[in-house]
Amino acid sequence: MKECREQNFDATAFIPSFLETFDRAKGNSNFYGMKQLPQMLEIGEIANEFIELMFPGRCGRDRMGLSLQEILLDQMNMVCSDLKTQIFLALRYEKPEEDEEELKQKSEHIIKSLCALLPQIRIKLKLDARAGFDGDPAARTVREVILSYPCIKTLAIHRIAHELFRMNVPLIPRMLNEFAHKETGIDIHPGAEIGQSFFIDHGTGVVIGETAVIGNNVKIYQGVTLGALSFPKDACGALIRGARRHPTIEDNVTIYSNATILGDITIGKNAVIGSNVWIKESVPENTMAAIQEPKLTFRDLNGKKH
Repeated sequence: MKECREQNFDATAFIPSFLETFDRAKGNSNFYGMKQLPQMLEIGEIANEFIELMFPGRCGRDRMGLSLQEILLDQMNMVCSDLKTQIFLALRYEKPEEDEEELKQKSEHIIKSLCALLPQIRIKLKLDARAGFDGDPAARTVREVILSYPCIKTLAIHRIAHELFRMNVPLIPRMLNEFAHKETGIDIHPGAEIGQSFFIDHGTGVVIGETAVIGNNVKIYQGVTLGALSFPKDACGALIRGARRHPTIEDNVTIYSNATILGDITIGKNAVIGSNVWIKESVPENTMAAIQEPKLTFRDLNGKKH
């Protein structure tokens, strides 16, 4: 692109005032030059390759003649090598003062720790896929759920991102989940804790905040928000980051479409939350919360009464 670009404009006169907007030019920023940063394009490819690792064959890649062990080894080596590079770049950005060799060793340790967790992550994803099949009468097979349902793509990425978030990896967890958000319309912060057998039916518009906790066998529908009612601040008025501010959803809860549940409250076991409700207080277990049935009126457009 650089070779074919025709330079017919000289921006020299405009650079000084534009440069003034950059704090690092004034020595007020920890940004340390133009070293490479993690790239969303790379993160997206890594996310897709992790899904392929969790469910070999999902991408349709031809690997005839290879054993399952060979396929898994090749896939894990490839995706973890790529992720290790991106983690190193993120760590170097976060801690530019640290020795690069130490950061490389830390990246290696993070990848090994993640690999040790992959078996339990895959087991959770298999349970998620089964929950999708059991919870949707339109699903023909579990394989169909794995191949095509947006919730499985989102959860595969989230469960990896969540573990990296717990390891205090900068940038990468949020980038992974924002890639999933773009792909599926489901927005889950990597800090959210999600139990097993979780199913998001349809999924578009679902928002799950950083400190949300979701138990086992929970099912939610499109448009559900598990959000914050308010944002706690310190004595100086700055936001207190990481404080509990999102709901806890206990086991076996069903939340129907467009429900909004806000704040550090608890939805008890086996509760059912109806569509379009706005909830700001805890709901006891074995309880249904729903708005009253609206009254429908009918008017004949030709002037006749009903």
